[in-house]
Amino acid sequence: MFFKTHSRIDPQTGRLSIYYRLVENSRNAVGGVSQRSIMAVGFMDDVSTEELHRIADRLNDRISGQGSLVAESVKVREYVDHLYTRLVKERRIDRVLEARKELSRCDWQRIDMNSMENRDVRELGAEWICLQTLYRLQIDQFLAHRGWDTEDLKLALAHIVCRTVYPASELKTLRYMQENSSICELLGLDAGSITKDRLYGTSLRLYDEKEGLEHHLSRKTNELFDLEDRIILYDLTNTYFEGDMRRSVLARRGRSKEKRSDCPLVVLALVVNVEGFIKYSAIYEGNMADCNTLGAMIDQLFTATTTYPLVASDKKRRIVVIDAGIATEENLRMITDKQYDYVCVSRSSRKAYTIAKGASSVTVLDHRKRPIELVQVHTSEATDNVYYLKVTSPTKALKEDSMYSRFCTRYEEGLALIVKGITSKGGIKSYNSVNRRIGRFVQQYPSVHQLYEIHIKKNEKDVCTSMFISSLHYYLLPITLLFVSFSGSVSPFLP
Repeated sequence: MFFKTHSRIDPQTGRLSIYYRLVENSRNAVGGVSQRSIMAVGFMDDVSTEELHRIADRLNDRISGQGSLVAESVKVREYVDHLYTRLVKERRIDRVLEARKELSRCDWQRIDMNSMENRDVRELGAEWICLQTLYRLQIDQFLAHRGWDTEDLKLALAHIVCRTVYPASELKTLRYMQENSSICELLGLDAGSITKDRLYGTSLRLYDEKEGLEHHLSRKTNELFDLEDRIILYDLTNTYFEGDMRRSVLARRGRSKEKRSDCPLVVLALVVNVEGFIKYSAIYEGNMADCNTLGAMIDQLFTATTTYPLVASDKKRRIVVIDAGIATEENLRMITDKQYDYVCVSRSSRKAYTIAKGASSVTVLDHRKRPIELVQVHTSEATDNVYYLKVTSPTKALKEDSMYSRFCTRYEEGLALIVKGITSKGGIKSYNSVNRRIGRFVQQYPSVHQLYEIHIKKNEKDVCTSMFISSLHYYLLPITLLFVSFSGSVSPFLP
């Protein structure tokens, strides 16, 4: 057991600090070694690196029941006692000392270990829960109604359960199904007759049922949990392929959100309700812009999310939540034409605005108990059915300021290298080459390059003689506001 760290803003101080977690190495079902998080510790700004290692060593000694001959400081002992108490209270570890005391009171008998045999040990708990969930969702009945025979239906259920418990490729799923899982015994399948090619075929058949299956699950989850889907969230992401994908219809090169624009991409669009249930999904070409995907999705939204007719006179119209990349004027108009309301971040910053008449500021807390201030404002774009909120977030300001400061530092370091090449012997001095180097940094840091003015002097041979950089940091103000546009009634947001 050891500490793992990552940077996070401390809500108490508002500064970027080190956040600690207790983790341990573990071996997964296929023999690979991975790290498993045991407990979130939090911020420990008063602990040095050496003390951190001592705390981890003493915790391991305490958990294993071993004593320590090294005298530790008061701080280390207090942290060890506190963390060990939390581990025991939250049942993150097995208490070795208490277990030994309990075992000492047992009635022990001698057995011959060489006479014991253990075969076909299988995992059962997660598989049983997932299988019962599929039965409650009536997926088996849906597939049977679609013409699936009994053997293919059981294989489909086994495939879904195993991919839920252990998400992996078909090849690893087959190995997990045959060597670790008890799903075949639960469904009455012969594990030896299952091949990866059959799993590939099952995946393709399930994908062919995607539209009807999503519609069935949308209605069934609404019935089971008594949901109305008044608020719908729509967003996109993309993923990349490492191969050429030359025969793919959808794989295209575009802007990758994983910084892999060198690979073919596909775009995944999801419609999700506030409870987290996926209502509808679609896969688009990798070079499709975010704002162009909503048109195909909005026509499916009503069918995939409603369990009763929607009429224009319904005062509680459904609300679609989208980000600024999708919220074009055409898309917003299309949403309202389809009898939906919307909530989105404004695509442009509103400089000319006034506090709406009679509006009062409302402070809400996010999931980390950090304050966010909301107030309705009046702009030239506001109408009787379109409203704007000014959202002020101090935490957002700290995050944005930290990001901009980091980008500015990296941008200045890159420009300093260019200046060094101009002034040093053997460096890059060609005017065109220097401009290309500057252009690469402008492309890499588009959000901060406008904060600088760069002046280059050259001679008659197009050789740079000097380069001057003027910083315009007085324009760099912390981003504390967002303007949120929404249609419909303001009652869900403001008193």
